[in-house]
Amino acid sequence: MLWDVDHTLVSISRVGNDIYDLAFTEMFGRPMPDISAVSMAGRTERAIALDVLTVAGVPDPGAQIDAFQQIQEVRAASLAGRVREFGRVLPGVPEALAAVAAGLTGVRVVQSLLTGNIKANAIIKVAAFGLDRWLDIEAGAYGSDPHEERSDLVAVARRRAAERYAEPTAAVLVGDTPRDVRAAREAGARAVAVATGFADPETLRASEPDAYLEDFGDAAAAVAAITGAT
Repeated sequence: MLWDVDHTLVSISRVGNDIYDLAFTEMFGRPMPDISAVSMAGRTERAIALDVLTVAGVPDPGAQIDAFQQIQEVRAASLAGRVREFGRVLPGVPEALAAVAAGLTGVRVVQSLLTGNIKANAIIKVAAFGLDRWLDIEAGAYGSDPHEERSDLVAVARRRAAERYAEPTAAVLVGDTPRDVRAAREAGARAVAVATGFADPETLRASEPDAYLEDFGDAAAAVAAITGAT
């Protein structure tokens, strides 16, 4: 059971680009230029960072990406206070996480993350609001893994879950963008779309998820969507 983070579980306003500012200034000794043209929704952090370095005019950004993300990992912890100050858990999320953990008789459900965030950022965002109590962070996949395509991260998460719990028989992705739905489709996983992000609801429906939710206000409906009991 793989959850997206931003705009699915939490909303972190005013903090999203801070980690880029910190890492860029430290690595290159100058402020990061305007990156508003870089598409971020539903993408991996590695793909985003490559575009950021390209927009900033960094020579051979592919050769710089590993060092850039290592600095981000180290500096992420310094943003925990800002995440708590400016972020929020989306309505119904704790109840949905708890219901999934408790509501499937006879089935072992492992809840983790599949997110474009680097792992350190993902941990800070969910831990700031106590959501990590329902999640096995080590069974997930992250933007700091060496993949640019979100669908490739599903195989990473499956492998980690298999190493920890034996081979899972099914995987479910929950996210707020058509890219999340496409990643699930390409990886042979169940796709649950939730309209809590910036994606146009009609566009999100048109991406043909297995289940569509307006939000997590109804925990029972969320469990039904996730498990296919719809």
